[in-house]
Amino acid sequence: MMDSIDFDALARIGLGPAMRRQLALGVADAAARPMRLVEVQRAHLRLHDGHAEHRARCSPALAADLQQQGEALSVGDWVLARPDGPADAPAAADGSAGWCITCRLLPQGQITRRVTDGRAADGRGGLQRQALVSNVDRVLLVMGLDHDFNLRRLERYLALATLAGVGAVLVLSKADTVDAALRDQRLAQAQALLPPDTPVLALDLRQPAAAADLAPWLLPGHTLALLGSSGAGKSTLANTLVTARHDGRPAADSRGARRLTGAVRDDDSRGRHTTTVRTLLPLAGGACLIDTPGLRALRLDIEDVDQLAQAFGDVARLAPWCRFRDCQHREEPGCAVREAVPEPRLRNFHKLLREARRDTQGVAERRAQLALWKARGRAANQRLRAKRGEAEGGG
Repeated sequence: MMDSIDFDALARIGLGPAMRRQLALGVADAAARPMRLVEVQRAHLRLHDGHAEHRARCSPALAADLQQQGEALSVGDWVLARPDGPADAPAAADGSAGWCITCRLLPQGQITRRVTDGRAADGRGGLQRQALVSNVDRVLLVMGLDHDFNLRRLERYLALATLAGVGAVLVLSKADTVDAALRDQRLAQAQALLPPDTPVLALDLRQPAAAADLAPWLLPGHTLALLGSSGAGKSTLANTLVTARHDGRPAADSRGARRLTGAVRDDDSRGRHTTTVRTLLPLAGGACLIDTPGLRALRLDIEDVDQLAQAFGDVARLAPWCRFRDCQHREEPGCAVREAVPEPRLRNFHKLLREARRDTQGVAERRAQLALWKARGRAANQRLRAKRGEAEGGG
């Protein structure tokens, strides 16, 4: 099979050394071909073989196996697929021949989150793991310099990338919409929050020069994922990168992959979800870009609460210097974390920590927690009514 694989073509859609090594081990199905999942629709999947896109479906056996593992196919996955049906089978409505995905290669650099499954808040539901994108080398975190600017949300996105073991570049968009003083202030605030090795750029994403500014990370064979809220400018940046070369000039081949964009609200700079599905876009320079919709909810995928401390690098670095080994970084004396970490950042850390602990609770524990909260609420209301009664009686 190795002799028949067009590695040069696969490199154009992000094939790296790790996936190449997996392919070198060989596969049992000689009729299967390696492809990359570039889009997930409700009714079908779309694959790319380095030359063209193909309509596909997941085999029942693979779907059952992934479901048993609590996983599912996601954009960026490398898979093996074979023709779906006999060679003379009719093509799909769009003219493409169908393929059946029989195997998924072990993903690297997978960005995941937790999503609710049912009514988790009342103990009758739960949380499940959802892969947003797979086989990502770097994340482009897009955040507007307008009303979209939010350091606490940025901490969540940074933690998301850190937990996946993926480096990040912060792209502060709409640099042309704010004055220089506000731009420099927010740029400094973001730099103070970021790990030392995380680059930050303030750009006008509509200009082709943005592609040149991001060129150091748009490397051949690398895959980058766009993450950020709706209206931050992710699709605008995707259009710029697809239609421009890294030197800022128009690309000869934009592959017809322009993304829809929309206006944002004046009061909060939030936009509609013009991007509704995650899509992998090959770029002219050999890199790949995954455009993603804005995330309405972002719960970190954490099994062990210690993982959160690692995602907040300063907390993990300072924790060994606390007086108590089991310090919770709240009211304990001699807490090195509380002395050095800014209070808003530490509050956000504790908020995410509470979420992580709730997410790891079973159904019975969540019900007990909910009952405790209700009991505390009733007790507080009773105390308030008692105080009102005393005040009225004393009057």
